[in-house]
Amino acid sequence: MPIIAPDTTALPQDPEGILDLAVRSMFQLFSSLSEGMFIMDMSGRIVWVNEGYRRFLPALGLDTVEDFVGHMVEEVIPNTQMRRVLETGKPELIDLLTNRAGTFVVSRLPLLADDGAVIGGIGMVLFDQPETTLQPLIAKFARLQQELEDARRELATQRSAQVAGGRRAKYTLASFVGSSSAAVEVKRRARRAALSSSPVLLLGETGTGKELLAHGIHAASPRAGQALVSVNIAAVPDTLLEAEFFGFVAGAFTGADRKGREGKFKLADGGTLFLDEIGDMPLALQSKLLRALQEGEIEPLGSNRLIPVDVRIIAATSRDLAALVREGKFREDLYYRLNVLPIRVPPLRERQGDIPALVEVLGEDLAQRSASVQPELLPDAAALLAAQAWRGNIRELRNVLEQAVLRSDSAAIDAAQLAAVLRESGMEPRAPGVVVGARPSLQGDAGLLRPLAEQVAELEQRAIAASLLVHRGNKVAVARQLGISRATLYDRMAVMSEKQTSI
Repeated sequence: MPIIAPDTTALPQDPEGILDLAVRSMFQLFSSLSEGMFIMDMSGRIVWVNEGYRRFLPALGLDTVEDFVGHMVEEVIPNTQMRRVLETGKPELIDLLTNRAGTFVVSRLPLLADDGAVIGGIGMVLFDQPETTLQPLIAKFARLQQELEDARRELATQRSAQVAGGRRAKYTLASFVGSSSAAVEVKRRARRAALSSSPVLLLGETGTGKELLAHGIHAASPRAGQALVSVNIAAVPDTLLEAEFFGFVAGAFTGADRKGREGKFKLADGGTLFLDEIGDMPLALQSKLLRALQEGEIEPLGSNRLIPVDVRIIAATSRDLAALVREGKFREDLYYRLNVLPIRVPPLRERQGDIPALVEVLGEDLAQRSASVQPELLPDAAALLAAQAWRGNIRELRNVLEQAVLRSDSAAIDAAQLAAVLRESGMEPRAPGVVVGARPSLQGDAGLLRPLAEQVAELEQRAIAASLLVHRGNKVAVARQLGISRATLYDRMAVMSEKQTSI
């Protein structure tokens, strides 16, 4: 469907002609201002797409425009809700859409005939990088949503939490800060896992937020009103683990409490048992844990009586359990029993776009704990933080931020202060614009012997990445600063995205 430009040499004078011209002008305006736009007919078949939307086609697995136009919308756009507009005839002005092409802020508008009948629909991509463009708004919304969920949970579970001895979730899934595609996927999997009673296995490096996710899954589950009991296996001596898990009766061993004690399984009865660092569990105890999971019953130390328990297991580890199984250090049958709903929690270097929101949330928490003003990171400091590898992930980020806050005489923190803290922590600060995880450039003569085009492309990518960080994803400002068109900027960013994906 071609766009017909208005004839400015003969402007209409009648009201209907002016209205028709206004409609066409507004259509052209929306098409040019949006990041992408398409039209479908009343059957849901795509009949037109503008130039802006065509750049998304490769990420959708489509080679040509012909692979997109002429096809039903569900066939070419995963997770689309455009069909809903055809069914209801109502516009959806703002919504988030996530698929393999990324996360987008979209609008869905119905096309109506003169009699009000739905004859098609218009889909528009308003922002293609909401994690950077709308980060402050998304972060504030996430905090408000978290506070609302916390208040609701507090009211709903106050009585049952008292019965459970005060053991309840401290966080919700909204506490897992991030709007990047990786963070959105983790929260999506966690929400689905919360609806099941099967074991969940959280896999990820230390400091990525596995314990927070465990709390969030419990809080979103039907067991939210019951106890959440946590055991850090790595922190309990091997000789005490069995008693910690299953409890003991009076006189079970020398020095035992004369009244006996209930174990974590019994305390979590009806609720959730979170087993942190499950990879550190000794082999001798793994068989007993497996039996408790399979049979739903435990036997306290020194007792001959089996006690039935109803416990949902969430386990977490930073170790490679599959490798431990191959080495004979972890039971294969227990591994399969736990690995029912695995969720990989990505390291911070794989979701660098979430760092500004994390810094804001961590800074707010630090300010509340110390009754001080929330720290403000200057643009060069924010860019420096976003460029680091963060081997310790969010825990390391919080540590560096807290050190910088304690050493600063003012609320404003610059890059020099952060660089000093990073060096004292044993990190060599990465310059803003260096792609984390990318192959390091060669130095000296060997680096200069690379093709000139490769060196120029690398320099361009560093400049674009640094400018995006400084301008917080504002592509208009980035293009203006670098002296290039938006179309050129989109092309360069597409190349950068392909390289990141291939790493």
